[in-house]
Formats: sequence, C-alpha cells, structure tokens
Amino acid sequence: MLALAAAPLGVNTLVVDSAADACAGQVAPLVVADWADYAALEAFAARVDVVTFDFENVPAATARWLAERVAVFPAPQALAVAQDRLAEKTLFRECGLSTPDFRTVDTREELDQALAAIGTPAILKTRRLGYDGKGQFRLMQLADADAAWTALGAQASRHGLILEAFVPFERELSVIAVRGRAGEFHTWPLTRNWHVDGVLAMSLAPAPDLGQLQQRATALARTLAERLDYTGVFALELFVKDGELLGNEM
Repeated sequence: MLALAAAPLGVNTLVVDSAADACAGQVAPLVVADWADYAALEAFAARVDVVTFDFENVPAATARWLAERVAVFPAPQALAVAQDRLAEKTLFRECGLSTPDFRTVDTREELDQALAAIGTPAILKTRRLGYDGKGQFRLMQLADADAAWTALGAQASRHGLILEAFVPFERELSVIAVRGRAGEFHTWPLTRNWHVDGVLAMSLAPAPDLGQLQQRATALARTLAERLDYTGVFALELFVKDGELLGNEM
C-alpha cells in the first residue's frame, strides 16, 4: 500500500522482504533478503534516501543498524516500544494514558504472584510477536494458571510474558495520527472497531457519539508522538470503559 500511495507522488520505492513472492514485489522492485543479511542491507541502504517499515515485526536491531547508514523513520526506538507490550504500556502510563492493570511474568511463580495482584479474568500474553489473538491465553479463574503456563510458558524466556487485567470495555476505538519531522501533527476522526475471535472484523469511521473522546484521544496521541519524537503515521488503539480511555496498543 505504501508503494502504491508513493507512486502518484513521484516517489520510487524499493522493498526488502525475505519472501521471494512478497506481495509488495508486484508493485515495486524487490530485494529478497533476511533481516540479518547485512551485506544485502548495506547494498539496499546505498540505493535509497530514507527507510521506513510497514509492520512492527521488523527487528529493532535491523532498524538501528540501518539508521547508522541512512535516515530511518519512524525512529528505531519507536519500533522497539511498539514491539514490546511491557514497554508500550509503561510508556502509555508515563504519558498520562491509563491502561489495564498489568504485571510482567517470567516464571510460573511470577504468574501466581501476578494473578494474586490482578485477579481474574485476566489475559496472559507474549510480550512480543503476538497479533490477531495469537500468543494469548484467557484465564477465567485462578485454576486456569497451569493451562495458561502450559500454553505460553515456553515463550517466557524467548519473548517474555505479560499478564493483563481483562477489560469489559464498552467500545474499542482507534485514532490514526501523523507527525512530521518538524513536529507537524494531524489526526483523523476516531474509528470504532469490532473484533471476532481476536481478528478485526469491521471498522466504522468516523465513530458516532464521541463527545469529548476525540479531543482526549488526539491529545494523548500527540503526547506519545512527541515523547517518541515520532516521524510517520501510527494508530493508537483505545478501550472505552465508563467513559474513560484506556490504552491497548499502538
């Protein structure tokens, strides 16, 4: 989609992907290379003026390596935060955005301690590489802890785990924001989202009956963008509970 949007603006794109049949290769020249193939990435960096990424699972180490050779936007630090649920929710709270209660979990004992603090229902998640409901286990009662650890415990040493309180939210909203290199900032009207089995099924934009939520969401998105010195486009996903906004992810 980025390549298609860039073409009418006269911007040429070059794509890196490990898959030879990557869909972007149908609309732009494709470099087939692994994220850790630094020889290929060196040649790629020499051919472009700026690098960006279109999903959050590009290794932050790769983005940092490229940033030493060519301009990378958004900054690798923003990518690193978006990849880690713990870092992300910690940043949300530091920026004044409330979140569901959460605890980091690295051992089976820590899972019991987190459950004692948060209670149930709760959701055990991998800190990294989870999407569309993958890498998650819902605990409806304390007795579910063994099953949750069986399902995800092996991920603790590789990706880390986080236990989050379950939120019986009234609505899920998202705000799309863009920030330029000079600090220019713009948002679009809030979107309401519906998921089925953890996968986005439908979005409605603009969302109806927002009251003051648009202004509050815009202010929170701006605070996050400025804190990260963000350059580019991002979406901030929010839960609405009792009229208040809770940060889910960005």
